[in-house]
Order: sequence, then C-alpha cells, then structure tokens
Amino acid sequence: MMNMEFRRKLTIPAELKKEYPVTAQMEAAFEARDRELKAILSGEDQRIALIVGPCSADREDSVLDYVNRLRELQEKVKDKIFIIPRVYTNKPRTTGAGYKGMLHQPDPDAAPDMLKGLIAIRELHMRVLRETGFTAADEMLYPENYRYLDDLLAYVAVGARSVENQQHRLTSSGISVPVGMKNPTGGDISVMMNSINAAQHGHTFIYRGWEVSTTGNPYTHAILRGYTNKHGNPRPNYHYEDLIFLHECYEKSGLEHPAAIIDANHANSGKDPLQQGRIIKEVLQSRAYSRDVHSLVKGFMVESYIEDGSQKIGCGVYGKSITDPCLGWEKTERLILNMAEMV
Repeated sequence: MMNMEFRRKLTIPAELKKEYPVTAQMEAAFEARDRELKAILSGEDQRIALIVGPCSADREDSVLDYVNRLRELQEKVKDKIFIIPRVYTNKPRTTGAGYKGMLHQPDPDAAPDMLKGLIAIRELHMRVLRETGFTAADEMLYPENYRYLDDLLAYVAVGARSVENQQHRLTSSGISVPVGMKNPTGGDISVMMNSINAAQHGHTFIYRGWEVSTTGNPYTHAILRGYTNKHGNPRPNYHYEDLIFLHECYEKSGLEHPAAIIDANHANSGKDPLQQGRIIKEVLQSRAYSRDVHSLVKGFMVESYIEDGSQKIGCGVYGKSITDPCLGWEKTERLILNMAEMV
C-alpha cells in the first residue's frame, strides 16, 4: 500500500486545450516567435535572447501588467534583443516547503488546488500571448504536465535540481521549442552536457501512460546559473574562463547549435538581484573580446518584477516577489536599454 491519498482524477491536456483553445492568430504568433528564437540559438540571427520576469508568477494582474511593460520596451530594442517573458508557474523548493507556484496555489493565500491551478496557468499563458503577442518561458518542473502548455510556451527551462533526472531529459527530446538545461547546484558541467546530449537524441520511453518515441531536440542548450560549493556558499560560473571552458566542452561534444544562456541571478549573483546588471555587463564584454564566447553566449536570464526585492505571502505589495528577490521595473528598463547599446 502507498501512503498516498488519490483525491481525484485531473483533466487531461487534450480536454483542457479543447476548453481553452488557442486562436489561429495565437498559433501564428507562436510559430513566428519559435522561428526567431531558433534562428538566434543557431547563430543565423545576431540578436540576443533575454528571458526576463518574476521569480514566480504569483498573480495574474501584476504579471500581465509587467508583461505589457515589456511589450512597450521590446519595440525600443527589437533590433538587438528578443524578449521572452519569464512566466514561471511552478517552482522547485529546496526543502519542499514554501510556495510552489500558481500550478499548486492559484491563490497564494489559499490551500493547494491542482485543478484550479492547471486552469489558471493555461489562462495566464493564453492571456500573455493573446494580449501582448509574447510567447513566454516556464520551468518544466513536472515533465508530465508540459502538454498542458505546449502550444503556448516559447522556451522551457529544466532546473538545476531536475537536470539529472531521466524523465526530464527524455521528455525534452520530444519538445519542439528550445529547452535550456541548467548546470546542477553542485556545479558539475559534465552533468549538464550529458543532459543536453540526451535531449538532442531520440528515445523510446513511457510518457503519461503511453509508449512514445522522440526524434531529439537540436535546440537543447546550456544555462549557466552558478553553483554551491561543499560549504554551502554560492559561486559564479559566468566569468570569461568559465565561458571558454564551456565552449571547449561543446567543441568536444559534437552537439548541435552550441549555445549558452547566462542566468544572472541565483548562485551567480548570490541571490542579490542588484548584481544582475554588473554580471551581464561583464559577460557582454567577454563576448565582445572573444569570438568563441560571442558564438557561444546567445542570451541571458534576469529575475525582475515591478517592485525591488521580495515579501512574505500575505504582505500584499503589488508586483513584489513572494519567492526570491527581484530587480524592480525602473532598474530593469535601464538594464535592458543599456544591454541594447552594448550588443
């Protein structure tokens, strides 16, 4: 017997999509943005990608407010930067405790409700696409849930705690949009490279009760997010030497479309969001100095919201993170405009 209560059978992705369908216009926007991002990752398009937004998408109104601000800013930098809103609706927790995202709790002050959560995250991503033309990024915390959003997402991230997981790797091999694999929390780059390798090749496995076969995802790539040493201290991996080392790893691997996204927060910043601008400036300088780094680094991740910092659940400050601290909007806008001048 399992020590587990089976509460109810949830709606399957096909049923939820039928109830909340995308329009032809939304589908066309999805396909156009997919082509643009793949061109950036392959080096055909010289712009950089910027995945930017809250640590967690905690409420629909402030997230949409934030994404609409990004929409206006995108027009100013469209020749240099391809913006992908970060709309993370499920959050890994180091100890398992704390807010796990909109999927679990569409109302952070209420009890978990997974059915309401599935509806809420699909509606949120649909509104982002319908109202702003943006397809967004989300983290694939649960591989079996990806199909609830697979017609809406521009980008899928596999987190540092999931990158060694077989199901994450194999599911990524069957995803059509770009997938970023983060280095693990311990910092072992070979783990990340093995994950990219696995995802770029085809597999046969069990997925949602089906035997499935995949052809591989050639746009699976690296995300450098820093790491934690044996003493529990954060350490960066965005410096010039780190980037050259990753470039060499790619050269030895024979993988398709060598690419890296630099996560400017997390262990790279010691979770100090104010450091993100400094980190990006250094990486862009390394990119300008070295042809190899220039060919490798295709973009950045930034944790940003309307207000600086973070708050506890229940404090009620509009547009302020209830998970990790974020960079506020004014600083974010200035950062993105400065990035466009440096690219």
